[in-house]
Amino acid sequence: MTRPVAYVLKVFPRLSETFILNEILELERQGTAVRIFSLRPGEDALHADVGRVRGRVRYVPQASWRSGWQLLPAHLRLAVATPRAYLPYLWASLRKRRAASFRHFAQAGYVADAIRRENVAHLHAHFASMAGSVALHAHRLSGTPYSITAHAKDIYLDGIEPADIARKLRPASFAVTVSDFNVRHLTPISDGTRLVRLYNGLDLHRFTFAPVTPQRPPLVLAVGRLVEKKGFDDLVAACAGLVAGGREIDCRIVGSGAMEAELRRRIRALGVEDTVRLTGPMGRDDLIALFRRASVLVAPCVVADDGDRDGLPTVLIEAMALGVPVISTDVTGIPELVVDGRTGLLVPQKDPAALAGAIVQVLDDPAAAVRRALAARARVEECFDIVVNVGQLRRLFGAAA
Repeated sequence: MTRPVAYVLKVFPRLSETFILNEILELERQGTAVRIFSLRPGEDALHADVGRVRGRVRYVPQASWRSGWQLLPAHLRLAVATPRAYLPYLWASLRKRRAASFRHFAQAGYVADAIRRENVAHLHAHFASMAGSVALHAHRLSGTPYSITAHAKDIYLDGIEPADIARKLRPASFAVTVSDFNVRHLTPISDGTRLVRLYNGLDLHRFTFAPVTPQRPPLVLAVGRLVEKKGFDDLVAACAGLVAGGREIDCRIVGSGAMEAELRRRIRALGVEDTVRLTGPMGRDDLIALFRRASVLVAPCVVADDGDRDGLPTVLIEAMALGVPVISTDVTGIPELVVDGRTGLLVPQKDPAALAGAIVQVLDDPAAAVRRALAARARVEECFDIVVNVGQLRRLFGAAA
C-alpha cells in the first residue's frame, strides 16, 4: 500500500495500550505510512518506543468553548468542497441534540479534512467507543473507507447499547477484534460486517525465551492498571493466605490507577506490607528485566461490577514469550492463550484461595512449570507473532482501500 493509513485513537501515547504502539511501529516497519489522530492529549508517562514512530501525530482540538474555534477551518473547507455530503450530515448531527455526538462530529471534521487533503487510503480506529464514533463520522464526511478494532470495555461495559455498536460496525469495511470470544459476542450484532479475529502481536525478537532463574524469596509478579477488572485485590488476599500458611514470597504489582489507595489499605489491613509492594508504572526495558527474575506472572482478571473486563491482556503474551510461568482466570478470551495445565494455569475469577493454590503449584513443581512455559512460548509463536498479524492487517487495509 503506497498511500498512508490513518489511526484515530482516544489517547496517544498511552502506557497501558502498548499493543497499539506495537502495531503502528510494525506497520511502519513493513512499509505502511501512518498518520495518527489523538482525540485527547497523550499521557506524561511515555513508553521509550514512542520516539520510534515516524508518522505525524496530531492532537485534535477539543470541541469546547476554549478550543473549538480551531476546528472551524476544517469544517468550512469540507462545506465548500463537498456541500451535498457535509450540510445534510451537519443538520442530522444537530438534530440529535446530544452533546457527545456533536463533539464527535466536530472532531471528525478535523480528521476528515486532513485525510482528504493527504490522500489517506484507509482510516482505522482502536476501540468502538469514542474513537469509533469519530472514525464513523470522518468516514461519512470524507468517503474514506474505515475499520475498527474492538477490544473489551468498548463492547462489554454496562450501558453500551448493541444497536450503537452495530451502527458503527455496519458501514465499516471490516472489524477486527482480539479474541474468538469477542467474535462470538459481536456476531449477532455485526449486521453482516466482516469480523476478523486478530490477536495483538508481539515482537518475538525482543521478547526472547529464557528459563526462569529462581530467586529467594520467589517473585510473584503482576502488571496492569490498578482498576477493578485486573483483580489485584484477589492477589493481595491470596498472598495474605500464603503468608499465613508460612510461605515467604515477594509480590510486586506494577502499574498505577484509580484503585491504588484502596489496594494500599487492603495490604495494610491484611498485614502484608512486607510481602506485597505496589511499584508504580515501569517502562518496557525495566519491566522485561523484572520478568526475568519472576517465578510466576499472575493476571487475576475479573468481570467488574460495571461489566468492564480485559479482552486478552498483553502482559500474559509478554510473560509467556519470555518463559515466565503464568496464572490467570477463565474470563473472556484468556483461555485461548492460557490453556489450563498446558500453557499455564487457570482459576475461577474472584477466588483468592484458588489463586493461592495455583501459586503454590507453580512454586512447588518447577519442572512442570518449565514444561508449561515451553508450551506457552510455542503458543505465542504460533498465534501472536506481530510480523504475521500486522501483515494480515495490512492486507485487510489494502483490500478495503
